[in-house]
Amino acid sequence: MLCDRLHVSERWACRVCGQHRSTQRREPMPAGDDEALRAELRAFSARRPRWGYRQAHTHLQQEGWEINRKRVQRVWREEGLRVPQRTRKRRRLGDATAPKELLRAERPGHVWAFDFQFDQTADGHVLKLLNVVDEFTREALVMHTARSVTADQTVAVLEALVAVRGAPTHIRCDNGPEMTANALIDWCAAQSTLTSYIDPGAPWQNPFVESFHSRVRDELLNLELFSCLAEARVVIEDWREDFNRHRPHSALGRKAPAVFAAAWTLPAPAA
Repeated sequence: MLCDRLHVSERWACRVCGQHRSTQRREPMPAGDDEALRAELRAFSARRPRWGYRQAHTHLQQEGWEINRKRVQRVWREEGLRVPQRTRKRRRLGDATAPKELLRAERPGHVWAFDFQFDQTADGHVLKLLNVVDEFTREALVMHTARSVTADQTVAVLEALVAVRGAPTHIRCDNGPEMTANALIDWCAAQSTLTSYIDPGAPWQNPFVESFHSRVRDELLNLELFSCLAEARVVIEDWREDFNRHRPHSALGRKAPAVFAAAWTLPAPAA
């Protein structure tokens, strides 16, 4: 009865004001914890300016929030926290000892991909990063930072990494002079490691390290101005540890690379 009276009152009120009833809407009722959620998302975005709502959703779940991804996406957009798109570039072959078309990582340490990345310090001097990625676990195994990196230094970095992790079955890289030098070829032969060189100008054939480079550029190099080489080494190594231990990866079931690697076990052989 009361509901009928309210409808009649609303109809007469609309007639008096000259408004159609379809223009009348109830005020939306925001969820009780919306403000807390918005504050948490703003704080998360300030800490991780290049991470999107999917990483924010994973973070909230890890912090104990019971919330679905669509709500996080809606509030994220309402707060204007969208991450702008950025672009990437291109690269170059030696005599491969493994067929790249059939090469796909099947376990940790099966395929390592590596490549170089460049930046500079505040004084304009060049920084050169040698990045080595495990294609299966997506871990950043090494981010060696120096003013220049020769073929002999590349071998020394790989040698130190092998002493800790063991030699990979395959190495994937482009045709840069450091990769095709005799020093690296001889080292791979000594380690019984096969090489898979990508075609010239085809960075998409080395997708794992290229994807990693885009994250490094987007989340680190575009945000930090290094005063000197020593500072760059410290900050970059801290970022590598944070990437491995805390950054969720969509291809790993939203787990961080180091977490995925620690939980991985060799599948049982089929009966």
